[in-house]
Amino acid sequence: MVKSFMSRMLAGNGLLYPILGFASCIAFIYLSFGDLWINFNTETKLSFVERNGTHFFLDGRVFYINGWNSYWMMDHAVDEHKRPRVKAMLQVGAKMGFTVCRTWAFNDGDYNALQISPGRFDAKVFRALDHVIAEARRQGIRLILCLVNNLKAYGGKTQYVKWAWDEGVGISSSNDSFFYDPSIRHYFKNYAKTVLTRKNTITGIEYRDDPTILAWELINEPRCITDPSGDTLQDWIEEMSTYVKSIDGNHLITVGLEGFYGPKSPKRLTVNPEFWAADLGSDFIRNSKISTVDFASVHIYPDHWFHDQAFEEKLKFVSKWMLSHIEDGDGELKKPVLFTEFGLSDENKDFTPSQRDKFMKLILDIIYKSAKRDKAGAGSFVWQFFVGGMEKYYDDFAIVPWERPSTYQLFTRQSCKLAALQGVLPSQKQRLKDFCSHKQ
Repeated sequence: MVKSFMSRMLAGNGLLYPILGFASCIAFIYLSFGDLWINFNTETKLSFVERNGTHFFLDGRVFYINGWNSYWMMDHAVDEHKRPRVKAMLQVGAKMGFTVCRTWAFNDGDYNALQISPGRFDAKVFRALDHVIAEARRQGIRLILCLVNNLKAYGGKTQYVKWAWDEGVGISSSNDSFFYDPSIRHYFKNYAKTVLTRKNTITGIEYRDDPTILAWELINEPRCITDPSGDTLQDWIEEMSTYVKSIDGNHLITVGLEGFYGPKSPKRLTVNPEFWAADLGSDFIRNSKISTVDFASVHIYPDHWFHDQAFEEKLKFVSKWMLSHIEDGDGELKKPVLFTEFGLSDENKDFTPSQRDKFMKLILDIIYKSAKRDKAGAGSFVWQFFVGGMEKYYDDFAIVPWERPSTYQLFTRQSCKLAALQGVLPSQKQRLKDFCSHKQ
């Protein structure tokens, strides 16, 4: 996402986390959710999530997703004082009945970089990613792991281009050369292979063999504005998705799209937020149709895509946007559609927390209705959750889920409704059996 949190987030990364602040945060969570602290040494048995047609399946049953974003987990797991935040967030997510978290599996050439330079990795940061995956496994939470950023935060494609340029092998200083420069394509393939074949130092399982990981996301919000035809990005997606599949046949792959319709799609005029959205070099239908892409991804940010639009008009757009993409999943794509980011900014001049609740309820309700009708809308991921004491990392979408009871209840109710459709997953039985009986 192109959001103001990036600069604030990066500025704060060099500061140590206050121990007292952390202790008070954990004390609050413990007092509020005492039964979170179950035996985490118990091995959680997980199966791979699979895809058949327009649905995900887990252990032979349809699998619908109530998910969330916490991009920051690997970065915070590097520092022993910040690391407990990862466990706390995953515990709260599990407590609320969430089943999947989307997070970054990249940090290129930045503070706490995983990839210091092409092919050079920081062992400490890799162990931090090991920790995130191992902790998610303990909590029965699966992960969507993103491999690179289209944006500058945590390095992104800008860093790859800079590396090639500095080494004298880059053919262009344009950020979009990330998608077509042979040297940069080689850099990214090497990175992907190193991550996929990484043996977790905690679990002893190679990432490509770990069912904790639901899917690999190739790139967060790809855009290639220097080629609005979409051919450059399409070629990159085809090559990289095929390459990842050649190494890892266990996991699902998605692109990481925002969901904009391209210049040849008739929906560019009727569904895209504005005219500019068709000229970004991406195309939801064309990019998602690739055979090595298992499911489609869509983002929802009406207050960033429109100017001076009334709140009720934003809601109308959200409904149209979601239903259009679900229709695409059932029709042209015949694949599941995940809404992997959605949020409402608190910087809107008329913002109120109740507006955000109404916005989120609309999205969750559309997902539930899609699932109930056996349609392709397979789940949603709110952007984004934090635990207490992380204020300096907030963006204008930040949510600490237990701080507003109505927000907390929205998501727990969604977990219960989806569980009623698909059955309670083994990892959820202790948490949801009694909880959902009270909610219903």
